[in-house]
Parts: sequence; structure tokens; C-alpha cells
Amino acid sequence: MRTTFMAKANEIERKWYVIDAQGQTLGRLASEVASILRGKNKPTFTPHVDTGDHVIIINASEIHLTGKKLTDKIYRRHTMHPGGLKERTALEMKTKYPEQMLELAIKGMLPKNSLGRQMFKKLHVYAGAEHNQQAQKPEVYELRG
Repeated sequence: MRTTFMAKANEIERKWYVIDAQGQTLGRLASEVASILRGKNKPTFTPHVDTGDHVIIINASEIHLTGKKLTDKIYRRHTMHPGGLKERTALEMKTKYPEQMLELAIKGMLPKNSLGRQMFKKLHVYAGAEHNQQAQKPEVYELRG
């Protein structure tokens, strides 16, 4: 009888990947990164275990949005005080907070539970071309497509 492989948390080998976001489309990049963080690109993927790798994204300020999303897409948040709804367009987010824009897109594609929060901690986003994780010896990851 064949048994299904189940990964154990202490047996997982994690790699570090660097992804250059320059010239990439926001949603396509986010879905690929979410897949890596979740571990779906590995043959040892187990849904209830965090089998994913660490991802470093550089040049987040160089990301592209298609269509009229720069002016029409709105990011909303609430301060939890009366009348505290804050809104920013995608253009504002891209110029002032490019890291946050990419993080929000990726976070929305991860599971909405403690496992998803654990996966999100393995994401490191930088607006420029420099990053602080040289000691981990990250590999350059080539995106599909």
C-alpha cells in the first residue's frame, strides 16, 4: 500500500531567493512569490505545514500595474476611530510606500490563519536594489513567463 508523504517541520530545508521586481506586473509577481512562500513549487508540499522558502524582493518601486490601476485602484484602511477611513491611490502607494503595496498583494494570496502569518514573515521587500540578507547567500530566482 502506498502512503502519502507528509512533511515534518524539523525536516524542511529552506532556501533564500532574490527576485528582481523591475519591469514585472504586480499581480503576476505576487502570485508567484506567494507560491514560493507557501512551498507549492516543491515536491514535498504539505498543506498544513509551512514548507516554503524565504523570498527577498528588490526594486519594488519599479513594479508595473496594467490599465488604469495607477489612478483607479484605491487602498483603504481604517484607524478604528469615528470617521477614520483613510484612502490612497495606487500611484501614491507606488511613489511613497512601494514595499507595502507589494506586501499587501502577496499577503492577500496567503492563507488567512496562523500558518499564513508564519509564511508572511519569510518575505523581505526592498524599494531599491540593495538588501540586508547577503549573509544567507540567496539564489537569484527566475520568474516563469
